[in-house]
Amino acid sequence: FVIAGGSRWSETACAALARFAERFALPVATTFRRAHLFDALHPCYAGDLGLGVNPKLLARIKSADVVVVIGSRLGEVPSQGYTLFDLPGPKQTLVHVFPGAEELGRVFRPHLAINAAPTAFAAALEGLQPPAELRWREETKTAHDEYLAWTGEPTAVPGGVNPGAVMVWLRENLPVDAILCNGAGNFNTWLHRFYRVRRFAGQLGPTSGSMGYGVPAAIGIKRLYPERTVLAISGDGDFLMNGQEFATAVQFEAPIIVLIFDNSLYGTIRMHQEREYPGRVSATVLKNPDFAAYARAFGGFGVTVEKTEDFAGAFRAAQAAGKPAIVHLKVDPEAITPATTLTKLREQALAEQKQ
Repeated sequence: FVIAGGSRWSETACAALARFAERFALPVATTFRRAHLFDALHPCYAGDLGLGVNPKLLARIKSADVVVVIGSRLGEVPSQGYTLFDLPGPKQTLVHVFPGAEELGRVFRPHLAINAAPTAFAAALEGLQPPAELRWREETKTAHDEYLAWTGEPTAVPGGVNPGAVMVWLRENLPVDAILCNGAGNFNTWLHRFYRVRRFAGQLGPTSGSMGYGVPAAIGIKRLYPERTVLAISGDGDFLMNGQEFATAVQFEAPIIVLIFDNSLYGTIRMHQEREYPGRVSATVLKNPDFAAYARAFGGFGVTVEKTEDFAGAFRAAQAAGKPAIVHLKVDPEAITPATTLTKLREQALAEQKQ
């Protein structure tokens, strides 16, 4: 199994990794917010090691005989809270490639540690040739099929707007070279699960959980690649960390499209409150502005969406406006992740307290 992550990649290095995976028929996973390192529809792609990960992907990595990690520190998120491998020595044969020698063996003890940047290591892979028989080829195909099934149809959620359905529409209608920039918050769980990144640098997101990253990142990348479709994916609380930068987009005529998934909550914090202290929530409910009117106040385009079926028309209108735009999506606060609701979290936590 191959796990690709971290920084110091290039488009050339990613292409070399894809060729290596093809020659050896190896399944490849990417780490948290590094999905742009491998084409999601490549037959070797198995999914991402982020939040709300596919259980079948975890099982495959844990049962693999050899795991090659390229570029990732194997920190808390990709290692799933340091549970992906046994500590200190994994039962799998672990090959860890990282550009900083101080990280190699810091947490997990690799069988082979390679101090190299992903670009250099990927170039070296070009000279490797596979054995005559690749016994694991069918397993790699199954891993990709499991990824497609996991990301296929959006899960049902309460309310008029289903964020998963929005992401499915985007993946089916955006150009393959579109760039999606996001901040931090539970709204991203739908982005990372249901949108499929196809090109290098097609996703920009903070692995540190920085709220408010999406809009400034989208403005910068749109100035760099004016010919490409650039979206900022934001939550309401996330957007309000740096939402005033929408004025910068208007001033410099950078026609980004901002999708604001507004559930009137600091959703991630509320989720943790309900799970750890059910019924004792504090300072997580938001009284938000009319974000569509906010966009128009700056001279941009703004539209509000309250039903999933209205999203396509609203997005097309935002594209046609030819200027910075905000699509304000009203999401039910109960829709906290693709897998559960706030009420279910609270009820489960209360039941556990009674045990």
